[in-house]
Amino acid sequence: MIQINENYLKLRSSYLFSDIAKRVQTFAASNPEREIISLGIGDVTRALPGACIAALHEAVDELSFDSTFHGYGPEQGYAFLREAVAQNDFQTVGADIRPDEVFISDGAKCDTGNILDIFSTDMTIAVPDPVYPVYVDTNVMSGRTGRWDNGRYGGLFYLEATEENGFVPAIPTEPVDLIYLCFPNNPTGATATREQLSGWVTYARENKALILYDAAYVAFIRDDSLPRSIYEIEGARDVAIEFRSFSKTAGFTGTRCAYTIIPKTCVGYDSAGNAHTLHALWNRRHTTKFNGVSYPIQRAAEAVYSNEGKEQVRQLTDYYLRNASLILKKMRGLGFTCAGGENSPYIWVNTRRDSWDFFDLLLNKAAVVCTPGSGFGACGQGYIRLSAFNQYEQVEVAMDRIAEVIGQ
Repeated sequence: MIQINENYLKLRSSYLFSDIAKRVQTFAASNPEREIISLGIGDVTRALPGACIAALHEAVDELSFDSTFHGYGPEQGYAFLREAVAQNDFQTVGADIRPDEVFISDGAKCDTGNILDIFSTDMTIAVPDPVYPVYVDTNVMSGRTGRWDNGRYGGLFYLEATEENGFVPAIPTEPVDLIYLCFPNNPTGATATREQLSGWVTYARENKALILYDAAYVAFIRDDSLPRSIYEIEGARDVAIEFRSFSKTAGFTGTRCAYTIIPKTCVGYDSAGNAHTLHALWNRRHTTKFNGVSYPIQRAAEAVYSNEGKEQVRQLTDYYLRNASLILKKMRGLGFTCAGGENSPYIWVNTRRDSWDFFDLLLNKAAVVCTPGSGFGACGQGYIRLSAFNQYEQVEVAMDRIAEVIGQ
């Protein structure tokens, strides 16, 4: 008899964005004349930067000749991209990260889930609330949680992010082992200061804990006082793994390219208390279960770091930040309390009513899609997330529609 992984049965009936898609499909089928504008899922809408397109074409052309053909590449990523990442994203901000500590992958979402392969199931996992659902669901799938009860999974330690703490969770007063942090945050748009991250690093060092730091939205930071990487914090190399993505930075949601940083000084412990380098464990996992990102895509990602690429990425993220600024201004003008929208493409709106009720209101009355905050955790109840990933003209129309509905 073939047996299943029964941890999957603990998952809630469907994924947040599947629920949203079903409701949108139902509305669209009943209202074929209505144009639906999505400010929900965080998918980009603008074309890839020209520098990336040019590099992609050139790399594809290389594959048409025997002399320049590329087959299997190194699973960890080509040296040209690992070197560009280490120099431009870390060394330029004073973070001591070397190319061989960079692992190229096909998505930060994948890596934040796959990283669990190298850890014991007998650990205390701390996740923010509200939280990007993948952090929670992958822990459920791997058997690290209890069952769903009253809005939360048993066995997880929830770090509550609220208006009172500026949506930056307080450091626990008790030991935890594995800590998920995301800044700029998805879904709240909150950012963390150097002092706040320093507190987390100190906590991790004192408790032999590990921070999984998701920095997928770092390209939207415009405040120079904010850290771009957790490795700007002294001591973080020993207690943190950082995840990044080209998806929101340069629009690679469809082409798929990201990377994970695991410093060689970062360690975990076996049951006898002996230290082992996580770099070696992840390298083994990566080379066993992953065959690498394609050569043309890695060349396109490398082009992000060219002079032209840097300028084009800046223009691209500026465009979405302009959308975010408009959404933030309009929602505040309608009397809502909001977070994010600055240094982040997400606006977290306190609706003062049930999240799904407000979702249905905007969908059915304004034909605008948002994301219900309750889908991100118990602390998200009463909130919605609005995404800046759309065309500016569409955002203008959406905000006019919302204003009309709220004013009724």
